[in-house]
Formats: sequence, C-alpha cells, structure tokens
Amino acid sequence: MSDDHGYHHGPHDWSHGAPHNSWAPIVISLGSGVFLFFFAKAFTMNEGMNGYIYDSAPLPLAIAGLAIIFAGLIAWWKQDFSFDGSYEPQATHGSAPFSNVDIRKVGMWVFLMSEMMIFSSLFSTYIRYRTSIVSCYSLEGTVVEPGTACWLPASYFIAKGGEHANSTLGFMPDALVPGAINTFALIISSYTIVMALKTAKRTDLEHAERSIKVRNYLGATFCLATLFLVMKMVEWFIGFHIGPFEAPSLLSDQFTIHNDAYTYNYGHGAEAGAMTVDIRMAASAFYLTTGTHGVHVFAGIIGLGYMVVKAHKGGYGPGNAVSIEYFGLYWHFVDLAWVAVFPAFYLY
Repeated sequence: MSDDHGYHHGPHDWSHGAPHNSWAPIVISLGSGVFLFFFAKAFTMNEGMNGYIYDSAPLPLAIAGLAIIFAGLIAWWKQDFSFDGSYEPQATHGSAPFSNVDIRKVGMWVFLMSEMMIFSSLFSTYIRYRTSIVSCYSLEGTVVEPGTACWLPASYFIAKGGEHANSTLGFMPDALVPGAINTFALIISSYTIVMALKTAKRTDLEHAERSIKVRNYLGATFCLATLFLVMKMVEWFIGFHIGPFEAPSLLSDQFTIHNDAYTYNYGHGAEAGAMTVDIRMAASAFYLTTGTHGVHVFAGIIGLGYMVVKAHKGGYGPGNAVSIEYFGLYWHFVDLAWVAVFPAFYLY
C-alpha cells in the first residue's frame, strides 16, 4: 500500500513524503574522518624521511573518532535489527537510471561509485610512478650512488621469493602462498554470500531451517574474510615456517616504506652484484593500495558479524532478503578490486 506520493507505508511517518531516514551513516562518516585525521597526525615522518616520529597528543582524538564510528554502527544496527521488509522506499521521482529503484540500492551504487574513485586514484598513481621511476632491474651491473631511487616491486619479494626464495610446490614460491590463499578465499566468499541471498529468498523452507542456512552461509563468508586478513598479517609482519613451507615476512625482508638503503643483490656467478637503493616509493604504493583494500575487507567483516547475529535470530527471510543483496554488492566490489590488485602488485 502506498500514499499519494508513491511511498510504501511502514513504521515511519509518511505524511510528509519520504521518511526521515537514519543519521547513523553520517555519524559513521564523521567518526571516520576524525579518526583518520588524528591517527595520521600521530605518526609522521622525521626530517630525514627514513623513520617515524610518534606524537601521542592526537591519539585520544583518534580514539574518540573510533568511538563515534562504533556509536553510529550500534545505532544503525538497532534501527535495522527489527526490519522485516514490510517497507522499502523507492526513488519514484526523477529521471533514469534511479526511477522506481529502491532507495537503499541507489545509495549503495552511489557509494560504490565513490569507492571506484578511490581505487582508480590508487591505480593511476601506481601506474604513473611505475612507468616513470626507473626499475632497479634496469640498473643491474651499473654503478649507482648509494640510496639511488628505483622501483623494486613487491613481486620481487612475493612472486620471485626475494633473497630467500623457497619453492616447495615448484610452480610458485612459498612467499606467494598467502596471496594465493587470499585470492581463492575471496572468490569462494562471493559464492557463499550469493548462496546466503538465494537461501533467504526461498519460500519452500521453514523459517527456522532457512535462518540456520542463511546464518551458516553468512558465517562462512565471515570466516573467509577473516582468513584473508590473517594471511595478510602473516605476509606483511609474521612470515611462516609450516612443514616444508618457509617464507619470511615482507617486514623481515626489509620491504618497508622508510627503507632508503635497501641492499639489492642481483645476478649469479660472475654477473652477481649488489647495490644500495631507495625503495620507499615502491613499498608505499604497495602498502597504501593493499592496505586500503584490507580496510575494506575489515569493514565487511564488521558488517558480516552483525548479519550473522541477525540471521541467527531469524531476521532474514523473503521479505527482506534484499538487505543481503545490498551488502553483496559491496562485497563483490571488494572481490573485484582484489582481482585487479593481486596481479598488479603481487605478480607484475
């Protein structure tokens, strides 16, 4: 049933047209801005650009930003928890492409457009630097000044194994194992989120059985996303020695954003040599882009945690299965971004 304005009725006051929707996303955005600004101020480069100066003064405000974020999330979740699909406002006014499209779906697509701008900026910056800064490989065999800036890609440490190459499987170095696992994990997670949506729409199942299945599929997506971040931390900071597999972390391999004196050993036998080079730009591009993607995965984990709880409580069914669909749009975007990040930064 709808009023003269074409809006569906529900628990909101529709007498003035569109409902007064939640302020929670705006609060979360505000908190994100506060956190990122003051967290960045807490860690600044020193004058020599080869290390950090830690300033604890902005840290309380960064923590306040986190508190604002989680306060917004809790308020948003409380508003959504009772949503059963009995109303779904649509963009009934205006021109294509948004006419008669659910407002939440419009919002999600607009949000993904902004996300595309972020990753497009990161990739264009990477391509610009990668094509303009001389490759360290091209300097092999030449005499260079210590600290000469050149591009030593992350693939040297990951796809080639760096100075500690070990290839237990033969067809790829052990250092590439976490990235390979992460790729399969995200691909599978796209399947599990689709299955959660498909199951939530099923009308041939009893409510309890359907809820359990939806919870399990969402839980599987949550576990795969968590695995992704765990493997990322292993790759960056921990490294691993499991059975015949052995690979150092990127940190222990000295692939860091402040290393302006990396000793690059190249060649074998009579062609072997070494030179001291500055790899800060290559490392910065790698960690900024893959870290940004990791933050998006972490945000998905937070959302999935809420959705698993709601599904466990029987909160999803045919009437509001689109809520899973809208999250799925975000999650598929995160997966597609990784499909671009992985070959560009890990293999090339």
